[in-house]
Amino acid sequence: MKRIREIIEKILGNREVIRYLVIGVLTTLINYIAYWAVTRLLGLDALTSNWIAWVVSVVFAYITNKLYVFESHVRGVKALALEMFNFVLARVFSLFVDQAIIWLLVEKLGLYDLICKLFSNFVVIVMNYIFSKLIIFRKR
Repeated sequence: MKRIREIIEKILGNREVIRYLVIGVLTTLINYIAYWAVTRLLGLDALTSNWIAWVVSVVFAYITNKLYVFESHVRGVKALALEMFNFVLARVFSLFVDQAIIWLLVEKLGLYDLICKLFSNFVVIVMNYIFSKLIIFRKR
């Protein structure tokens, strides 16, 4: 129990992790609302709606992660393009994981899509932090 408390205190004491969690929650809300709007208001299927929600949330996530979470200040067009490319590439990978979870749980198992979307978003948030911290916005 003491070890768990130490881990929690370390996480809560890390401003970057706190900012990532806040931005992650906002990104998840944007993703979830976009998904809901596309499925419920436009009547598109779960996988197409998930892809559209992904595009909207990735744009938001790149800008906010760059500026507020990892405070990236890359200089030059080439460095910025590489950073953006790596960000999108990592998000494409997590999109495949997201799509696979939605496909399995919603399309194949017939579970309720909005609950499955929350579960999928949790998995994606963890993956995206690891990619962002270790690859995309790592301190050079």
